[in-house]
Formats: sequence, structure tokens, C-alpha cells
Amino acid sequence: MPSTDDIAQPQVVEDPGAPIDGHTRIEELSTATEEEESEPSSDSEDDDGMNVHGWMGAKVPGKVPGKVPALYTTRPILKDELVTPTSIAQDKVVEEVLPFMSGKDPEILELNSHGLPALLRRKHIKFCQYGLGKFPSQFQAMDASRPWLLYWNLAAMSFLGEDLGRWRERVIQTFTPMQNPDGGFGGGHGQLSHCAASYAATLSLALVGGLDIVDRRTMWQWLGSVKQKDGGFAMAIGGEEDVRGAYCAMTIHSLLNLPMELPPNSPARVNGDETFLTNLGEWISSCQTYEGGIGSAPDNEAHGAYAFCSLACLCLMDAPHKSINKWLNVPKLLAWLSSRQQAPEGGFQGRTNKLVDACYSHWVGGCWALLEAAIAGPGKHEEFSLCDREGLVRYTLCCSQQKKGGLRDKPSCRADGYHTCYSLAGLSAAQNHYYYEEKEEAVMSNGLTAAFKWRCTRVTPEQRAKLAFDEGDTVGLVHPVFVIPPEFVERTRKQFQDKVGF
Repeated sequence: MPSTDDIAQPQVVEDPGAPIDGHTRIEELSTATEEEESEPSSDSEDDDGMNVHGWMGAKVPGKVPGKVPALYTTRPILKDELVTPTSIAQDKVVEEVLPFMSGKDPEILELNSHGLPALLRRKHIKFCQYGLGKFPSQFQAMDASRPWLLYWNLAAMSFLGEDLGRWRERVIQTFTPMQNPDGGFGGGHGQLSHCAASYAATLSLALVGGLDIVDRRTMWQWLGSVKQKDGGFAMAIGGEEDVRGAYCAMTIHSLLNLPMELPPNSPARVNGDETFLTNLGEWISSCQTYEGGIGSAPDNEAHGAYAFCSLACLCLMDAPHKSINKWLNVPKLLAWLSSRQQAPEGGFQGRTNKLVDACYSHWVGGCWALLEAAIAGPGKHEEFSLCDREGLVRYTLCCSQQKKGGLRDKPSCRADGYHTCYSLAGLSAAQNHYYYEEKEEAVMSNGLTAAFKWRCTRVTPEQRAKLAFDEGDTVGLVHPVFVIPPEFVERTRKQFQDKVGF
């Protein structure tokens, strides 16, 4: 198996302390023990243990402890008395997060004005920089995920406001040999092209302004080869067909402004007039389950990530108030998604009877802007919110942050690039108002303009106070469909908007 040492790596690591070699990295990212940073003691002679908000601002000069709503500090009142492995696991998670949500566990003592842990911006950026460095041999299992390693860390840094210019050449050098002659990107050198790898590669290159290396003609031909007769997309030639393939393929198609007609060799080209959109809406509709959620394919279990992929794909096809309402049962989907937000955790689970996981801050949390636009229609609707934004903010700041940098699934887990990226994307979704502006012009020669018409307004100081975060805790804007900052989406649109053919 090829070595992963040539994954894009920084020339300079901010405040590394010492050169980073393989042994340093595996200890930093994967061992069960870590050297704790020195923190001020939270002990006090006046603390009798009954002050649950004691560390949340009371002992830090200038901080005023906030009153944590009972929703986030109280064990569930209604409980099913049937004991199962699932219910036991859920009870353990509640006991795990309550000290963090209530303020009893002083893991992070740097607080915002509401008494919550502040966003550890510089530490998270440093964590992502490490994630773009060399990996030891133990990480060979991640060899097919090279594009994702770059995307997660680059995207997370961009959400935090970090300039990505220094990474441009290394990212381009990493992806150039991963592009296959017959189109698309593989997960590693010499590997077959795959929708997920091509999606992550395209977004990573968009983040650094490196999309010129993409062969648009062969990409179009390869995407046509994974388009299926029933309307969906396979993840690879001969691979599984699911909604990830549809979302990834149409994201690439839209950003690169590829021709709408299918290439002659596409298996979906039957009558000769088929396009990339033929039967796609019908196929996504068939993935909605009896619960109201959306599975990976027809008759599969509903899952939060597949809900996002389906909603985002429909928003690539047309305006959300048209496409989503046409192809999905919105009331049932709304009910299913609403049931994924947990209390007292405040975060989201991905499936029925599963545990809270910070990655669903995006996969479920990112669904709300799309659904809100589908229900409210085009235009600003800042006061229209379908989920508990405060709960998501609290879970991210209190439970997801790791003191040394990076974000994690839950407090008992270790931080990684995947959870760091999607926790921050979800935090942006909670902190900002995204809406669809139909009157805005966004010309693309292939006709797919809908995804380029999203706009955003930041919350007011009064709204920030209600959501319990400060300006210093604010994450940058994240495009609700493409999941990269809007300025990079706009730069890409301008680069390819006038392309006709190849």
C-alpha cells in the first residue's frame, strides 16, 4: 500500500514546539494518554459543591455566570422502562454530558460572557495544521481517504477564518496524481475514481483556488458513467448506488459548470435525450422512509446524513421551495428531523434510538436552512427557525471542544478532523441565518443556478446573547449546499460560469 507521507503538509506549523515526526503525530492524535495543559484550579474554599454554575464565569474576573436552562441540566423526565443495550448506552451518555452542560466539569476555563467555554479558535486551527502533516504507517488504513483528510482540515480552518493560501501548491501537488485519465479522483494514488473522493478533491481544490487542474471533459464523462437508468448515481463504476453519489456528483457538476446532457457512453442514456437530472427527483423521493426520514437508497433505514445529501441535491437541482416540496413529504421529514435533537445534550443523533454525535451538528443541523427555505419560500426569514439553535451552540462549545484543540463526537471521545470540520459547520448553521434569494442572478451556462442564490445574514448582538455565544465564538459563513465558505463558491462560479462545453 502506498505511503501516506506525501499527503499535503505545511511548510510551517504554528508554534509546534519541536519538529513533527511520525512518533510525535501518532502520540498526538491516536494514543489514549495525553499531557494535560496547565489550567488554573477551580477549587475554592467557598465552593460547597452545590454551585453548579460555579466555574461557568463566577471565578473568572469580569465574567458573570449564566443561568443554564433546565432543559440542558435535567435528566429526561419520560423514560421507557424497557431496558435495552440502547437505553443503557443512552443513560451513560446523559450522565457523561450533564457535568459539561450544567457547568460542573471545568475542562475548559476560558469562558465567554455567558459562562460557556469560549471557542478555542487558535487551538483548533493548530489541530487542523497537524492534520495536514505527515502520518505514520499506522494510518495506512486511511490511505483511500486522502481527499477527505485534506477537505476536513482545510474546510475547518476556512470556517475559522484562516488564510489557506500557503497550502495551495501542496494541495495541488497532492491531487494531481490522484486524478485518473478516464476522469474523477481516486481516494489515493492508483485507486479507482469514486464520487466521495472526487467530491472532497473538488471542494479542497476550490478552497485553495486550484480547480484549473481538473480535466472537465473526462470528469463529465466519468460522472456520466456512474449515472444510473433509475435516476440515481453509483458511488463508483460498479459500486453501490445511494444518495451520497447523487449529492457528490451533482455538487461537482454544478461547481464545474459541466454540460447537462449525458455523455454517449452513459448507462443511463437510453432514448438519447436523457440528462444528469433525468429521474433524479423521483429516485430521491423513493428513498424517503415510512418514518419520514431518508435512507441511503429505497427501503433503507432513515439516516441524518442521507437527509442532508438528499435535501442538498434537490437544492442543486432547483429552488428549495420548488424542488423539496415537489419530491419530499416535508411534514413527515420535519417531524423525523426534529426528533433527532436530544435533550439534555442539545446536539443531534443520526438515527432513531442512537446516541448524540457532534458530526450530526452538520448532517442534521445543516438540514434546517434548506427546510426553512423550502417552507418559508425565497427571501429573508431571520426569525423563522425550526430547531433549537441554542442547544446546538451549547453542545458544541461545552461538549465537543477538546482542551488541546480539535472537536470530538462527545466528551469521552478524542478529537479528529472529521468531527472538527462538521462540528464547526453545524455551529455556523446555528449562528447564522441562511436564506434563498430568487431574484439574485447567478448565470451558469448549464442552467444549474439555484445553488448559487443562497445568501446569509449574521445574527444581531441581541440574538447572540439569546444563543449564549460571543462575537469571538463566531464561526465564518458556510454555504448551506456546498459546505465551503460562500466566497469560495462565488470565486468558483465566476471561474466557470461562461464555460460552454469544454
